[in-house]
Amino acid sequence: MIEAIGLTSIPRKEQSPAVDNVSFEAHTGRVTTLLGAPGAGKTTALRLMLELQRGRGITYFRGRPLHRIPHPAHEVGVLLGDVPGHPARSVRGHLRMLCAASGVPARRADEVLEAVGLVSLRDERLGTLSRGMDRRLGLACALLPDPHTLVLDDPARGLAVGERRWLYDMLREHAAQGGTVLCSTADPKEAARFADHVVTLDGGRVVADQRAADFARTRLRPRVVVRSPHAARLSVLLAQRARSTQRSVEVVREGGNRLCVYGTTCAEVGETAFRNGIVVHQLADEVGDMGPGAGAGAETSTAQEPQPSSAAIDAQTGPDPEPEAAAALDSGLEPEFAPLAPGSGPESEFAPLAPGAGPEPEPPTLTPGSGPEPEPPTLAPGSGPEPAAAAPALDCGPEPEPSAPAAAPAPAPAPEAVPAASTTLVPPQEAPADDTPQAAPSQQPTTPRPTTVALPPPVLVRPAPTPLRPVRYEIRRAAGVATGYIVGACVLAVSALTAVLLARIGHTPQPRLLAAWPVELPLPPAALGAGLLGALAFGDEFRHPALAVDRGTVPRRLGLLTAKLFVASLTALALAVLTVGCTAEVLYLVYGSELVALPADWPALTAGWLALVTGCAWAGVLAAGVFRSTTAGLAAVVAVPLLVVPAVHKMTEGLSARGPVPFAGRLKGGLPPRWPFGGEQHLEVLLRLLAQPVGGAMALSVLALLCAYAFTGLRSRVR
Repeated sequence: MIEAIGLTSIPRKEQSPAVDNVSFEAHTGRVTTLLGAPGAGKTTALRLMLELQRGRGITYFRGRPLHRIPHPAHEVGVLLGDVPGHPARSVRGHLRMLCAASGVPARRADEVLEAVGLVSLRDERLGTLSRGMDRRLGLACALLPDPHTLVLDDPARGLAVGERRWLYDMLREHAAQGGTVLCSTADPKEAARFADHVVTLDGGRVVADQRAADFARTRLRPRVVVRSPHAARLSVLLAQRARSTQRSVEVVREGGNRLCVYGTTCAEVGETAFRNGIVVHQLADEVGDMGPGAGAGAETSTAQEPQPSSAAIDAQTGPDPEPEAAAALDSGLEPEFAPLAPGSGPESEFAPLAPGAGPEPEPPTLTPGSGPEPEPPTLAPGSGPEPAAAAPALDCGPEPEPSAPAAAPAPAPAPEAVPAASTTLVPPQEAPADDTPQAAPSQQPTTPRPTTVALPPPVLVRPAPTPLRPVRYEIRRAAGVATGYIVGACVLAVSALTAVLLARIGHTPQPRLLAAWPVELPLPPAALGAGLLGALAFGDEFRHPALAVDRGTVPRRLGLLTAKLFVASLTALALAVLTVGCTAEVLYLVYGSELVALPADWPALTAGWLALVTGCAWAGVLAAGVFRSTTAGLAAVVAVPLLVVPAVHKMTEGLSARGPVPFAGRLKGGLPPRWPFGGEQHLEVLLRLLAQPVGGAMALSVLALLCAYAFTGLRSRVR
């Protein structure tokens, strides 16, 4: 069950809020629809319920707000718009990736594919799906964790008739199995066909909350549509025929030559036109929409069949003056007035009625605290020996009770007797000049009145939760598209070609030859490729937010960051090893074995090479996560040798110039001389790497980006 209480959006400058104090309920086992025209506030209300937009109010999903649910995807399935997956990812791969994020087995993807009818399209790319297939995939994503509640924003928009029927059958089946379904739509006929309960929004407020049967009876009315070049004359004839037969008929002219006739049939309208020689171009039955205000108060006043109160031509009530005047208020259309008989009534009877109201009742005489029968008043001292003495002075006819309180009010009126909205209507002849009610206004300021109104709690936008299996999610995300494989193939091809050219030119050290790293380039191709793959790890998340379909952002969680760094490290190490192996094999095939001999200090060179490629991958991941862009991540990787290395080189030169011992030697001398298991050798290699300009610059860059990522994550949480 869903309980939405006091949903109110934050208004923009000098504008009313899109949603203002919206409260409703969606019960279990039913399909509830939010109905409203575009701009009525349906999407804003759903986003406030799902805590995707700031505002006020609270929504309970089976008694708990969304931020109190440990795993929201297992409780609420959401479909807001299209599926924002990578266009090159397959349907099955996308669902298997979301299975890892939701913590469900991978076989669940095949189950929902069969449920939504996408088994034959399991290998299709997301970018090639039609609108109907995309909606099926979105519903499959919402059903993947088997949630109890489904929240969908206009799911049938742009679908064909067959696709709509299938979608609504799926929603009704989910509700029949004990689930709760809440969706929005702008079509009242569609809401009446498939929903069990309809909540109508207009201008950001709830104007009707009723069952589907009551909604169809009050909002939708059968009518006859007529098109004729003599629409005005036909309207007058239909009105005259209604008076002669004493039937209630409503004629509304919708502009031009189109008439809408309520309370009659096509046969009667056609016979009237035929007998009077009127040409008819169209004559058809249809269901008319009476507007959002037609369903207001349906829970209390729609037990009987609604009568055409706004523009009815009812001959039984006597000569009725121009009944079509109020129909224009209900439908927003120009009514066609029928001629009146002479002396049919004054013009004051043309007062517009409220939408859906019946004949206007006589204005009652209101009393303070109107509602229940007032108690006999207590007379003040000196006003008379008996209460009956004041009755003759205030007798206004057969009903003296409403006038009695005005003659002798209580000396201390109760708080409920003077509400802010109560009004006392007393005829002038009923209030004598020397009576005591003259002192009543002086006691109103002393009445206690509530001055504070409890506001609903604020709605805070929280980041999406981290995947339940982040490493598995990241592996499937990276392996689900061909981008990583293409980048790796390009890196290997460019590295092999560069190594062959460097060997032909000569004067290149063997370590740089195996790494395909010319002196003129800031970084080798393998390091650039690793940085690009690392930048894509977060760049694709922001571009195609599969983790936060409805939030448009990526959760800045430690688990997700650790998984991305781990997978990026594995990818970088594999790329570094494959690059050296590929270039060595190509050099052996072209120039022989003299160029591929192992150097004497190969352990230190191998450690430096792997650290460089891994550091570039980490820098790409962190920079893309901070700046939310793949381009920014790659730019940060390139900026390390171009901008950071010169600064670090100058700093290390300054430190080395202060003493005869190099900076790396001083670092080593400040540590314990003996380490267990020969750790001093590894430490020496590490210090040698950090003492180099590229190694120190890369370490400083990664540390700075890590601090920036942590700062942005903490700032978002504080907000």
